[in-house]
This record gives sequence, C-alpha cells and structure tokens, in this order.
Amino acid sequence: MESRSILPGAKQLATLHLLVVILSFCFCSQIQAFAVNRTSKPIVPAVILFGDSIVDPGNNNAIKTIVKCNFPPYGKDFIGHVPTGRFCNGKIPGDLIASSLGVKDTVPAYVGQKLGAEDLLTGVSFASGATGYDPLTPVIASAISMPDQLKLFAEYKEKIKEIAGEERANSIIAESLYVVCSGSDDLANTYFITPFRQAHYDVPSYVNLLIGYSSQFIQKLYQMGARKIAYVGLPPIGCLPSQRTLGGGPLRECVPIRNEAAMLYNSKINAEINRLGRIFKGTKLIYLDIYTIILDLVQRPSVYGFEVSNKGCCGTGAIEVSVLCNPKLPTCPDDSKYVFWDSYHPTEGAYRIIVDYLIQRYLKYLN
Repeated sequence: MESRSILPGAKQLATLHLLVVILSFCFCSQIQAFAVNRTSKPIVPAVILFGDSIVDPGNNNAIKTIVKCNFPPYGKDFIGHVPTGRFCNGKIPGDLIASSLGVKDTVPAYVGQKLGAEDLLTGVSFASGATGYDPLTPVIASAISMPDQLKLFAEYKEKIKEIAGEERANSIIAESLYVVCSGSDDLANTYFITPFRQAHYDVPSYVNLLIGYSSQFIQKLYQMGARKIAYVGLPPIGCLPSQRTLGGGPLRECVPIRNEAAMLYNSKINAEINRLGRIFKGTKLIYLDIYTIILDLVQRPSVYGFEVSNKGCCGTGAIEVSVLCNPKLPTCPDDSKYVFWDSYHPTEGAYRIIVDYLIQRYLKYLN
C-alpha cells in the first residue's frame, strides 16, 4: 500500500497562512470596534431618576421614615458588600441603565449626600422608597412625595448651573434621560392593604385618580426642561411575593384583581403618554412596559436561569421587606437562583434581565 504524507504542502501552507491573517484581521477589527463602542461618547450626558424604592439608591437614609434598608443583608452583592440604601442585594435599575448608556456605573442618591461636581453633572436619583403618585401614599410611609422630588430637582438644576455655567447646564438638562418609576406602592399598599381609599374608590376610579396625578407629574417635569422622559409602567403587582402572601390564599397564588389593576393603569397611562407626546413637540416621551418581562420571569423562571419566583431570598421570602429583612434573618444560599431579593424587590440578576430587555426594546426611541 502506498504511504501518503499527512504534512501540508507549500500550497496548503500558503492558504492556511492567508486564512490566519484574515481571521486575525477580523478579530482585531472586532476588538477595536468594541473598544471604540466602550469609550465613545455616552448617548445622554446624565441619567436622572424619580420614583419609589425601585430606583431609590439611598435617599430614604436621610429622612425620618421606617422604610429603610441601609443595613445587611441588603447590599450583600453590591460594590464592597455595602448596604447603601438600595432595596436589593446589589445594583438597581438606575445603576444598570446609566451603565448601559455609558454614563457611569452607579447613580447616587441626592438627599443627604456630599456629591462632587462629576456626580452631579452625570445624574442623580431623587426617588424615595414607598412613595407614589397618590398624595396619601408618601404620607402613610413618611416618604418624599413626587412633587417634593421635583422641588429637589429645581434645587439640583441651580447647583449644576453653578458648576457648569448656564449654557452647559441647560444643555445637560435638555439632553439627559429622565426615568420616572412609581405607582406600585399606590396600588399594592395604599389601595389594597390600607382602608383609606377603598371606601371611596373602586379600582377603575382609583386608577383614574392615579392617572391624573401621573400626568401632572410628567407635565411639570416637561415644564422644568426635561425632553427625554422614559416613563416606567407598573409590574404585575399581584405576583409580588408579599401580595401573594397577603391576597393569594393558602397556595400564595398571583392575585388577579391586583394584576388587572396594574394592567388597567398601564393601558391608561400609555394612552396619556401618547397624548402628551403629540402636544410636547420636540420631546421624546416613551412608555416602558415592564409588566410583560416581569410576568414572564415569574411564570417561566427557568428560561432565564432562575429556580424560585414565588418568594424572596430574605427570610421566609413571603413577607420580609425593609426593616423586616434584617441582619437577624437568614438569606437563601444562592440569590442568583431567585427572581426576588425580598418580598417586593427583584434581585440584581433579575434587574439585569429587565433592564437589558428595556434597552433592547426602547433605546432606539432615544436617539
């Protein structure tokens, strides 16, 4: 039998060399493009946040309220394992949005902080855990009301004018991304848990009340100079672990009436945002649907790499939140398997999936 050499000939070597050169060029080009993308100018100069605990990075630390979380086990997976006042094991949506847009890694709280010029110029959060659009909601929780958050924003505007000068400050105000995330506490707590509103409003009329206050907030924010506003809708409130415990029966199922109230609100506020968008010429006003992705996380956790979606990681996971989730309680062995950190707020892992979904779906509307 004739033996054949398995070594490549000169022609084969030349072809192989050419292929390596081409692949190397492509790989280097991709690395260079990635580096350019990472160091390019951010899409917006700053990210500014209003709302409740979902985007509160620690404002409640500085006010007299029981709704705090500046103690372990909160912050166990944050930078330095520090409990900053974020209602999470790690980063929250404001941080992840700012990072995704290339602005900065974390967005600081505005209240009670000694912030440097760069932190102020690139955005802050005025959000306060347990607040809402209904004026009664922040009174019940001793939180910073939405109108008071706008007063803080007015103060903030004067500060950045002192730092950057009026022309640059006006440019920052006009070009920044404003994220508004509130309303969950209005339905979950003020309406469905306390007796104060149910005696006077059914669900549709209470939702209409919230829509009125929500619209007022958007209009005032526009009047104060905001031109890129991302308005976050409500999640499936009836599927939050605390709501399942309080209204889901012995099996702790999702509570249909609470989810239906959230969907009604989302439908109405989306229509109102479209109406205002036609009036506010030159403004990018967009509605962000979080209901769909969070419901999918709850119903199909394994698709996203989670195992548990009906309870939080802290304590029993059924009711613990804020001061009820404290250093005396155990936490789950692996929070990366949980959609929820406590009985109300998602884990950083779940937030990353939610924010990635929002960026992919809505970023094009900001350009």
